[in-house]
Amino acid sequence: MKITKQYICQSCGSIHMKWNGKCEQCNEWNSLIEESTNKSAGPLSRTKGKVINFELLNAETKDHPRLKTNLEEMDRVMGGGFVLGSATLIGGDPGIGKSTLLLQLTGYFSKINQNCLYISGEESLSQVKMRSDRLGLKNTNIQFASSTNANDIAHTIKTINKKSILIIDSIQTMYLPQIESAPGTVSQVRACANELIIAAKASDSILILIGHVTKDGSIAGPRILEHMVDTVLYFEGDNHFQYRVLRSIKNRFGPTNEIGVFEMLSNGLKQIINPSELFLSDRKKNVSGSAIFAGLEGTRPILIEVQALVTPSTLPSPRRTIVGWDIARLSMLCAVLEARCKIHLSNMDIFLNIAGGLKISEPAADLAVAAALISSVRNIPLSFSTVYFGEVGLTGEIRKVPQPELRIKEAYKLGFDKITLPSKQKVTIKEDLSYINITLLSDLVNLITKNV
Repeated sequence: MKITKQYICQSCGSIHMKWNGKCEQCNEWNSLIEESTNKSAGPLSRTKGKVINFELLNAETKDHPRLKTNLEEMDRVMGGGFVLGSATLIGGDPGIGKSTLLLQLTGYFSKINQNCLYISGEESLSQVKMRSDRLGLKNTNIQFASSTNANDIAHTIKTINKKSILIIDSIQTMYLPQIESAPGTVSQVRACANELIIAAKASDSILILIGHVTKDGSIAGPRILEHMVDTVLYFEGDNHFQYRVLRSIKNRFGPTNEIGVFEMLSNGLKQIINPSELFLSDRKKNVSGSAIFAGLEGTRPILIEVQALVTPSTLPSPRRTIVGWDIARLSMLCAVLEARCKIHLSNMDIFLNIAGGLKISEPAADLAVAAALISSVRNIPLSFSTVYFGEVGLTGEIRKVPQPELRIKEAYKLGFDKITLPSKQKVTIKEDLSYINITLLSDLVNLITKNV
C-alpha cells in the first residue's frame, strides 16, 4: 500500500491532483483541502457483476408508515410525520434553535415509548441536561451519548436492532478512523453519513442529522450529502426576532418548500398555527409604503406585509437595502417602473423589508412590492383592506400566478375584502369581495395615484 495525496474541493467535492487557488469545477476560491489516501500499487481488482432483477411499477410495494409528532407545524413540513427508515438533514445558523427543536421532538417520542438516542459530538451530558431541564424534559427516557466515531455509532445501532429515533449533532463532527482526513472534510462527511444511513435503514430507524451552514447559508460539506438523505430542512430566522421558519427544501415523502412557523420562548419552541395573523399583528393604518402580499409557501397560503421606503439619495450610487427578498428582482422591478411607468428611482435610496423576518422568493410578490414602492415614492397610503399578488414582466404586463383560490381564501379569512390580481387570472367570484383586475403595471400606478 502506498499513500498518495490529493486535494478535494470542500464546496463541490471534486478531486484535484495538485493544489490550485481556485477550483476549476465550481470556481470557488481557497476551497481545496489536502487529503491523504491509501492506494494499491498494483492494478485494480475486477469483480464479476450479477444480473439485477426488474419489477413492474404496478407491483405491490411496501407502505411507508409515518410517526407523527405533537407539533402540527413539523408534521406539515414533513408531509404527515416522519417516515420509518428515513434520513433527514436539518441545517441552520448557529444558535437558531436546531438542537432545541430536536430535543423537544425526542422528548415527545420518548413519552410514547419510542427508543430515542441523542448523540452529540459538540456538547457534553451536562450541557444537554441543562437544556432538557429548561424544556421540561427532566423525566423522559432519552438516551444520551457524546461520541464522534461513526463506526462506533453505526455498530451500536446494529446491536440495538430495533426501531429508534437517532439524532446526530452534528454530522460535521463525525469521523471514520480508516479515513485520514480531519472531521468536517468532504471525505469524512460523505463516508460518515453513508455509514449512519445504512445502519439506520437496516433497523427501520429514523435518522436526523444536524448540519452546519456556511456563510452563504448553504449546508457545509459536499453537495452529495443532500442527495444521500431523504429530506432536507432549513431552520431559518433572525436572532433579533423570536420567530423561526422550518422550510423543506427536499422531501421524498412529501411536498417541498413547505414551511412551519415557530416562536422561540424561554421554555422552548412554540408552534404558530396561524402565521398570517401573527405577521400582520403590528401593522399600522394610514402609512405609505406598506402593502399586503397574498403568498404561497408550499401548500400553505400566508399573508405577508411588504414595507418599502424610497428617499432621495445624496450618494453617487444610491443604496438598495433589502431584507427578505431578492435584490436582483428588486433591480428588475425598479427598471420596469422607470422605463414603463415613468417613475424615477435611479436617484433614490430604496429600503425594502419583509416584516417578521420571513424570506420570500415567489415571483407573485412582484405586484405587492411594486405597490409598496409606488406608495412610498408618491407618499400615498394604500387601502388597509387590500391584498396584492401577481408577477410583473419586463414589458410591464401583469402575469397570472398559481393557486389564486388559496390566496383569496386566506385573505377573506383575515378580513380583507379587496383583491388586486392579474386581469387574466381566473378565479371563482365571491359576492362579498371586490376584485381589482390589473393588466399593466401602469394601471397600478394610476390606481394608487387615485388613492384607491
